[in-house]
Amino acid sequence: MAKDILSVGGFTIIRRIGNGARSTIYLATDEEDGSVVALKRLIFERPEDTRVFEQTELEYKVAQKIDHPYVRKCYKLQKIRSMFRVRELLLSMEHFDGQTLEETTTLSLGDVLLVFRMVAAGLNAMHQKGFVHCDIKPNNILINKSGVIKIIDLGQSCAIGTVKSRIQGTPDYIAPEQVRRKTLGPKTDIFNLGATMYWALTGKNVPTLIPKKTAVLARKDASNSYEPSKCPAPHELRRQLPIGISRLVMDCVKQDPAERPGNMVEVMSRLDLMIHSIFGSKIRANRNASNNHRPAQ
Repeated sequence: MAKDILSVGGFTIIRRIGNGARSTIYLATDEEDGSVVALKRLIFERPEDTRVFEQTELEYKVAQKIDHPYVRKCYKLQKIRSMFRVRELLLSMEHFDGQTLEETTTLSLGDVLLVFRMVAAGLNAMHQKGFVHCDIKPNNILINKSGVIKIIDLGQSCAIGTVKSRIQGTPDYIAPEQVRRKTLGPKTDIFNLGATMYWALTGKNVPTLIPKKTAVLARKDASNSYEPSKCPAPHELRRQLPIGISRLVMDCVKQDPAERPGNMVEVMSRLDLMIHSIFGSKIRANRNASNNHRPAQ
């Protein structure tokens, strides 16, 4: 088996670096140009794999239209056929040496806000090209040692204005309109981002319209009166958090999309104000400390 995957579809496998939904991700070399890539490999084994194949093809098509430093690039999609059917997919992607936000545990408040400012910028770039990510969550945000991020997994993305025929999303971060199968747009990503910020700031999840254990059932009985934003605000759970940050998060997770920030640019602007406040305070504190330690003339 090792020999079978040492070289596949024009790629030389270096080592396995992760697993996705019905897929394995390898560090590999593209034999055509020698570049190092992350290679997602899917093998068709059962009928339900069709959906994962479709999502991988969608990820490639959407990524081809997005060119932004905070959104992972996809380079090639290769289909390997057997008996006139696609039995395997290979998706080569930009290799980014980082951990997921969920795996990162040493970020300060300022660093967390900088991360989400970058995520918001990447999502805004997608929106400008007419797409919504639809699955922003801690596991879909990579951070490297320099603090730079990549948004990954565009497999649930869609064009702005799409109404999906089935529920797609991650239960702890899913927007009400995703559960109710309503029109999806930039404000869907704003909810997903707000729910992710809530988790990052508090360690807890915003209640959503679909419980984690029943997500796969694609329930049709979600209560129309349920209010996701009726939960403790972040500053009520973590007293040291500035009220402005808490308000932004709670505005993002409003049930009614019309009550959320108008667009991702507004989210970025509000994050900028808080980032400047935090780092401005640190600069002033450092300056005062330096002045206090100067020898008397």
